[in-house]
Amino acid sequence: MELRHLRYFITVAEELNFSKAALKLYTAQPSLSQQIKDLEEDVGVQLLYRTKRKVELTEEGAVFLEQARLTLAQADKAIAMARQVSQAKQQMLRIGFVPVAEMKIFPYVLPNLRVQNPDVKIELLSLNNNEQMKLLKKGELDVTFTRHNSNSEDIESLFVLREPLIFILPENHPLAKYERIPVKALNGIDFIIPAAEQSLTLHNAILDFAKSNAIEFNIVQKADNILFNINSIGMGLGCTILPGYVAPLTMNNTVIRPLDVELPYLDLYVSYHKNSSSMVVKKFIELLTRVFYLNINRD
Repeated sequence: MELRHLRYFITVAEELNFSKAALKLYTAQPSLSQQIKDLEEDVGVQLLYRTKRKVELTEEGAVFLEQARLTLAQADKAIAMARQVSQAKQQMLRIGFVPVAEMKIFPYVLPNLRVQNPDVKIELLSLNNNEQMKLLKKGELDVTFTRHNSNSEDIESLFVLREPLIFILPENHPLAKYERIPVKALNGIDFIIPAAEQSLTLHNAILDFAKSNAIEFNIVQKADNILFNINSIGMGLGCTILPGYVAPLTMNNTVIRPLDVELPYLDLYVSYHKNSSSMVVKKFIELLTRVFYLNINRD
């Protein structure tokens, strides 16, 4: 039994005339008669008395008519609600991001997006790379800003920017006297490293840098977030390496010093579903592209 069977039956029951019902339904009378016959076979009872002169509802048909109307009304309500949800989603943009996006991306993109699309609701979620990609694949995020190029059959990833890392230390630290710190002087220093659970890419970049320069940090603290990392430096617990965007956030009793070797860089990528039908997502990516001249599939 399908919803069309119910619609056919209701129309016949209201018209009590197959010819009129067929015209109203834009179908042929023989086809309509067969549909009603199929419905009666599915239900297992006779719903209509039919003669050459008239059509009448049986008692069973009268009960079925009432319930059929309720069923169709509920189906129409379900369709309307689903369309409302879809329309609401079209007016919502759910963005996952790592902290750099707050300072380097959003101030240059979101104000314009709001001006151009005042009805759009924007939801921002600060999450690590892995959490973002899980939610993007599940459809619970529309756009992500991560350190990974996640380009695949379903996901489009665009390179947004490349950011240098900086070396931060307490202003009274012995190494602060250098205008350019020898990398070998970092061997054995007390060091606060971002926790792998929250900043795996940065964590690994720091360890790879130490390994490639044959130095070993004395890791005294693993920081769960950037602010705790910065505050630990301010408390004199040690030194750290962080993305360049944190420079304005550093404390008065800390300093930034270059090394005699180049520190690594971190890339930032924006990702979204290739088959997304959301006009808001498309407008956001178009605006982001104009501002940052995005490069596709950069390694």
